[in-house]
Amino acid sequence: MLQGHQSWKFLNRPVIQSTATVVGPDEGKGPLVDDFDIVHGDLQLGQDSWEKAERSLMEEASSIAVKNAGLTTGEVQFYIGGDLMNQIISNTFAARTLTIPYLGIFGACSTSMEGLALAAQLVDSGGAKHAMAGTCSHNCTSEKQFRYPTEYGSQKPPTAQYTVTGAGAAVLAKSGDGPVVTGATIGRVVDMGIKDPFNMGAAMAPAAVDTLQAHLRDFKRQPGYYDLIVTGDLAKVGYEIALELMDKHKLPIAQTTYKDCGLMIYDIENQAVNAGGSGCGCSAAVTYGHILKQLRNGSLKRVLVIATGALLSPLSFQQGESIPCIAHAVSIESGG
Repeated sequence: MLQGHQSWKFLNRPVIQSTATVVGPDEGKGPLVDDFDIVHGDLQLGQDSWEKAERSLMEEASSIAVKNAGLTTGEVQFYIGGDLMNQIISNTFAARTLTIPYLGIFGACSTSMEGLALAAQLVDSGGAKHAMAGTCSHNCTSEKQFRYPTEYGSQKPPTAQYTVTGAGAAVLAKSGDGPVVTGATIGRVVDMGIKDPFNMGAAMAPAAVDTLQAHLRDFKRQPGYYDLIVTGDLAKVGYEIALELMDKHKLPIAQTTYKDCGLMIYDIENQAVNAGGSGCGCSAAVTYGHILKQLRNGSLKRVLVIATGALLSPLSFQQGESIPCIAHAVSIESGG
């Protein structure tokens, strides 16, 4: 059901029947380590390339999510997934292994909530009994594609973020026990003219605030409706800019708790992660691991997750283009 101008209200409240998260060694040294299903101690995951390792992360997370739902892959009608690699190859090859009908999407680091919103729409409308959303990223593959090869050992500025090695998947169902997806707001592309790929937080923050404004307007809510509002991966720089923009637009964010996945997944004071985390796996791992755990145990009742994405490519950067950004929001509430 269309709600306002750019939001969906899910009248049938699709249930997040299960989730799974798989992360790498650096994420395993962070404060959320106990909330992940698998923590790998090796970035290579026993594979002969980082790209194959990223695919393996996605295959593991999706397989565990299906198993946790008590289903077989044949009982999941659709898989919606994407990642940061050219032609979203990590998810495409994972979908080849899963043999689930597949819809590939690209929203950069906003892919986690884009996929969850679309999966919820399929289930809510009766287009699927079960649908799965998933996404992944790997520090070494993303750095190699978007910035400099990891082997190069280039020094990064303090504004740079550290791509999360991780994957997350969620299986949605028409009914059952678990947190429910109640609504989603599809973001607009916002481009503030920033061209620095080492300053993603500053580029993405305006899109996050734009989507938050749209969500509150469409649903006629105040921030205090939610126990927690969390952005995807603005990290330290973008988080502070987002707070400034919220103050400028008179958004009373102090009514609730506002956090950022890029700051939650690492101990940024003691880990060498620059401004904090980024990547498709950032918001996916934090949401499907840490936040869903809190929704299930009742310590959180209502959460709004706003995943942010920088829609640049190596080609657009080389041609001197600025960085278009987007943010998608999904509201999740405890079941019952």
